[in-house]
Amino acid sequence: MDTVLVQLIAFGIIAALANVLGGLVIFPSAIHEGYKRSLKYLLALGAGFMLAVTFFEIVPKTILLWQKTHPETADNLYLPMLLLLAGYLLTQFFEHTIAPHFHLGEEVHSHELITTRSAYSGVGGLLIHTFFDGVSIAAASQIDSRIGLLVFVAVFLHKFPEGFTIGSMIVAAGKGRREVLIATSLIGAATLIGVIVFYVIGTQFNSLVAYALPLASGVTLYVAASDLIPEVNHHGGKRPLVSLSVFAGVALFFGIHFLVHELVGG
Repeated sequence: MDTVLVQLIAFGIIAALANVLGGLVIFPSAIHEGYKRSLKYLLALGAGFMLAVTFFEIVPKTILLWQKTHPETADNLYLPMLLLLAGYLLTQFFEHTIAPHFHLGEEVHSHELITTRSAYSGVGGLLIHTFFDGVSIAAASQIDSRIGLLVFVAVFLHKFPEGFTIGSMIVAAGKGRREVLIATSLIGAATLIGVIVFYVIGTQFNSLVAYALPLASGVTLYVAASDLIPEVNHHGGKRPLVSLSVFAGVALFFGIHFLVHELVGG
């Protein structure tokens, strides 16, 4: 089997497991309270990392790739920027129009019951986002395996809050551990499917990455700027360490960026 495919499948499985574990920690356990206290810091760390990887890796590579694959329109970036905006608005539509109860990282307490339909619409809304998480990893890896690794880390950092959110919504709809496991497994599987689908199609049509990457980067930008940052601001309150964790996420990006680009060559 192709080593690139093996690596991508490993990335997809790890991300999917993070979704499942994030959902299961809502049930009483030794780590439940500790995770709840640390969740706001994980949200902030993930937001900073995702913003940095979007602006320093994905968007520049999108522009350079478009200019390389479309030399006749190298100065006209209308289409790739339109695709980026489409990815952003697509996420808004599915997460907060179809699923208005969805707030990434925010726990729905048991006394704040929601309907089963609302809970499962949240799952459905998140499936598009998580599918494009997988597309982002695979598309970035097709350009450069090091960029693929950075995008994977960005995706991984928000997978626990994602699972926690969906699990909380399922419990608030009156469901139990079994339903939480099914829901979080579905959103985790969507990421793995996104990885595999783009790898299969992308290897057949090399030019596809020039269109998929800006679309996926719009999704990534939405998750960081419109899902995570508002929740960081909401949870942070008067705690400056929460806001500082966003900057720590940016610093983490540059640290890993240095390791994979300088120490591993390139």
